[in-house]
Amino acid sequence: MYQTNESLWTDEHRIFRQTVRSFLAAEVEPHIDEWAEQHAVPRGFWRKAAEAGLLGVDVPEEYGGPGGDFLHRLVIAEEIGYSPAGAVMAPSLIADGTCEILYRSANEEQRRKYLPAMVRGELLFGLAITEPDSGSDVSATRTVAQREGDEYVITGAKTYISQASVADAFMVVARTGEAPGAKGLSMIVVEADRPGFRRGRALKKMGVVASNTGEIAFDEVRVPVSNLLGEEGRGMALCLGGVNMDRITWPLIAHAASTRALEETIAFVKNRKAFGQTIFDFQNTQFRLAEMKTELAVGRAFLDDVIRDYQANGQLDTLKCAMAKMWLPEMEARIMDMCVQLHGGAGYMEEYPISRFYTAARLHRIFAGTAEIMRLIVSRSL
Repeated sequence: MYQTNESLWTDEHRIFRQTVRSFLAAEVEPHIDEWAEQHAVPRGFWRKAAEAGLLGVDVPEEYGGPGGDFLHRLVIAEEIGYSPAGAVMAPSLIADGTCEILYRSANEEQRRKYLPAMVRGELLFGLAITEPDSGSDVSATRTVAQREGDEYVITGAKTYISQASVADAFMVVARTGEAPGAKGLSMIVVEADRPGFRRGRALKKMGVVASNTGEIAFDEVRVPVSNLLGEEGRGMALCLGGVNMDRITWPLIAHAASTRALEETIAFVKNRKAFGQTIFDFQNTQFRLAEMKTELAVGRAFLDDVIRDYQANGQLDTLKCAMAKMWLPEMEARIMDMCVQLHGGAGYMEEYPISRFYTAARLHRIFAGTAEIMRLIVSRSL
């Protein structure tokens, strides 16, 4: 059981945590081997997640949501990070954050059109930003949405897109104007059943293998201008509007996963014997475990500080979120590596949870903003 700082949460959040924990234990963890083999999460998972109240947690009731807050999303992040399920499918469940993006970016008509079905698990959205030639540098986007009367004609390609093979619609970042860089970008909803839309390869990954990731392409796909989210030229702003939320979500996942990895390792070394004693009895083992426990305590204190800032001010501190996204996944990498080492050969076997935690952790230094981009942001404050 993940031990979080109880003072951060209300009774409502604590009850919700139990709901998330029970759902993962009953509906996800028994199936992770099967889903890992299939490289996909079944469609029915989303309806079950909706029935449990895990989708669109911060969507207001008037749009079919439970009317929670961002802290409910952080509860989900902690629990999915701590669960072995997170090591095979965390990005899929966290991708439900598209609800938050759409609510924040959409007009009233769009909210009523999309959000209720998203909260019910009937309409799956993907966020289509990354391209073959542009990852962290969104301003280099080459996908074009040319306006023709009351329609946009979209041409281009996206890659490393979560939910690429299964999403019903995508929020696509495309170039709508002649302005250079980010100033010419907009965000447009593209339904997957429109002529010219193509799903490409489902990409195979070293970790989180049940989380669908793939390629999509647009060959003169026509969508109505009413599918534009916000205003033309505001695409980058819409992307950045939730960036701090991503930058604190994934450090929380990293911390929770590291905590579970340490617990699994302590249990393993206390039972594994070598040279007439348990692995735990060796002073080297005890020292390494002590170092990891200390790093986790330091990381948790910083995360708690970021969350308290949010509770006090209603917004996340950009600099602290960048620091968290930079440091926590790198801390996780150190811990995962040592945990595998203390498992010995068993740590390289997929039957032990640490193997999947290890490969999943490698994504966290890249996903939602690389460690290098976070260093750039932090350095600007010096």
